[in-house]
Amino acid sequence: MRPVELMTHTTPEPARLQSRAGAVAAAAGPGLIRTHNVVKRYLVGGTEVRALDGVTLTIHEGELVAITGSSGSGKSTLMNILGCLDSPDSGDYFIAGEDVSKLKSDQLARIRNRRIGFVFQSFNLLPRLSSVENVELPLLYAGRHHAAAKAREALEIVGLGDRLDHEPNQLSGGQRQRVAIARAIVTDPAIILADEPTGNLDSRSGDEILKLFETLHQQGRTILIVTHDPDIAAFCPREINMRDGKVLRDGAPAAGLTAHGGD
Repeated sequence: MRPVELMTHTTPEPARLQSRAGAVAAAAGPGLIRTHNVVKRYLVGGTEVRALDGVTLTIHEGELVAITGSSGSGKSTLMNILGCLDSPDSGDYFIAGEDVSKLKSDQLARIRNRRIGFVFQSFNLLPRLSSVENVELPLLYAGRHHAAAKAREALEIVGLGDRLDHEPNQLSGGQRQRVAIARAIVTDPAIILADEPTGNLDSRSGDEILKLFETLHQQGRTILIVTHDPDIAAFCPREINMRDGKVLRDGAPAAGLTAHGGD
């Protein structure tokens, strides 16, 4: 893991990030993430609803992507599929060439632990554990050695080397989210999946978290941010905008086209 320099609080320039994303995509192979005609159905009041309706997309290694859409658009369902928290009813999903769309729940759990780091809006830290102990958890679940040392290293990366023994209630909201990001990267996953990562933060702390994501992206990490915030969508070089379970638009963020609302 490489250390992150703590940065200023200004929002990154989207154009600079977009040019880098284009170079990454041009140099990439078949894609780190690939879905083909993914469908997910639910029964609501006896009526079948297609939360995802034939979603096909490719995300290359090293991309920084926003997934956006209004309430009911399917973006949360897509996040669950991409995060291996759920499986599609039909269609294919590949991570680094491995078909994960038809795996059983225990197999999906192993994929999540090995390949995916999660960052949630509500941090999801255990309140009676220190920062180091919270960050250790994915390593302990995976049976990895030297968990405490790796957890300390991850906390140094996110700028919390002086908060190793602090419990969540001794940290600010921004610091808690940094602990959550350290936990997400400690296993060196292929994908970081962040669900509304600045939703519980003030604007200053939110900018700091976005700057941290920018730096992790510049180090080559693949980051997907699920959000309804148009400013976060504009921060990302690529936006996948969902509507009615389909990909409405996929490309550089466009002002005024980002859908608002939660899902």
